[in-house]
Amino acid sequence: MIEIKNIHKSFNGVPVLKGIDGVFEKGRMNLIIGASGTGKSVLLKCIVGLVPPDEGTVFFDGRDFTHGDRDLRTDVRREIGMLFQGSALFDSKSVEENVMFPLDVLTKMPQDEKLDRVNFCLKRVGLENVNSKMPSEISGGMKKRVGIARAIVNNSHYLFCDEPNSGLDPQTAIVIDNLINEITNEYNITTIVVTHDMNSVMETGDYIMFMYQGNKLWEGSKEEILHADVKELNDLVYASDFMKKLRKNF
Repeated sequence: MIEIKNIHKSFNGVPVLKGIDGVFEKGRMNLIIGASGTGKSVLLKCIVGLVPPDEGTVFFDGRDFTHGDRDLRTDVRREIGMLFQGSALFDSKSVEENVMFPLDVLTKMPQDEKLDRVNFCLKRVGLENVNSKMPSEISGGMKKRVGIARAIVNNSHYLFCDEPNSGLDPQTAIVIDNLINEITNEYNITTIVVTHDMNSVMETGDYIMFMYQGNKLWEGSKEEILHADVKELNDLVYASDFMKKLRKNF
């Protein structure tokens, strides 16, 4: 479980996050949604420690990550897996080398054990016999799968995904959503996904935090979101392609 309390962040005197609280539970798809510029990606960076909050605290299973000492923060970072918006694979490394990278950096695991772990994770995301391929030789959807394999290769307790469906066609996006959801449940991971894809929200949103202009305006589940009494949230939901398709079918 990850808990955030009173997270504030400003850049050049401009407030971007204005006292955000929230609880992201284990084994659930926790989604942070909102229009561009609402602060959701900045919040994600504050949670993982890429950007220090000006005020507030982030707890990883009760551990004070924000104010903890170097050893504690290092321990938590070893338990974190990240899936970046553009997959962020190393172009000069093969698929196998990309997935193995966290093991090379964070562990002293013997080479044969690292290779076994890499092959296990690639198989789990539906990619076998692609170890030697370079990122330029695989599709966008396959790159996302490689990114997921890399994110879980170190037995991550916490999985962070920044716009995992960015640049994907709708069918491939559904596959990636389902894969992240399956892995979250299978390994009981605390997963946080930043997204603007309403299809993802309605299919996988166990817990949804809606942000608007640096504030958390609403939280709830995918079942509750259609009945939310928040104008800004309703504007986002009903303007989405998901709702346009839903209305068309009726």
